[in-house]
Amino acid sequence: MTSLATAQRQALSDLFDRVGPDAPTLNEGWTTRDLAAHLATRDRRPDAAAGIMVPALAGYTAKVQRTYAARPWPELVDLVRFGPPAYAPARIPAVDERMNLSEFYIHHEDVLRAQQPVAHVPMTPELEAALWRMVSTMGGLSLLRCKVGVTAVAPGHGEQVLRKPTAAGSVTLTGRPGDLLLYLTGRTSAADVTVEGSPAADRVFRTTSLGL
Repeated sequence: MTSLATAQRQALSDLFDRVGPDAPTLNEGWTTRDLAAHLATRDRRPDAAAGIMVPALAGYTAKVQRTYAARPWPELVDLVRFGPPAYAPARIPAVDERMNLSEFYIHHEDVLRAQQPVAHVPMTPELEAALWRMVSTMGGLSLLRCKVGVTAVAPGHGEQVLRKPTAAGSVTLTGRPGDLLLYLTGRTSAADVTVEGSPAADRVFRTTSLGL
């Protein structure tokens, strides 16, 4: 059975084939070629992938990413489609799901929602439930500097406290699990999420830098 992460990887690769290397994405300044090179670097160059999260290493990561971006488009797409080498931990299905489901779902949406007309990843109950489980992890990472409490609410799934209320108050984010993930990773204008809280808490929250 194809894992959810693998299904998103394959669907995104097929989308790359359809839209080509110069299509826009929600990632500011990135075309689909840049996004594919990012994914190839993440999959195949763990020595360079650290720079995705560590600013001091970002220059080396960018250099490696440019090397991948220079490859012929069909070759680059196949690097994404076939994923990391056989010895990589991400080849273990459980590890793949934790490492790659949110990554490939979010980047799949990055391409679909940047096109005209706007499209969305087809949703199934299984995929939506898996994305909801990942909201707490994503919230814990993206809200580290947030000075108010944050609760995520997904209709039909319940609620999760992502950050406990503070003296400054708290806000509630309401949306489908996939949209909450997009919002928490900085794609606020593209995500269908409502933010509710006191005017003071809302003001503090909206100064929070979201994204990974």
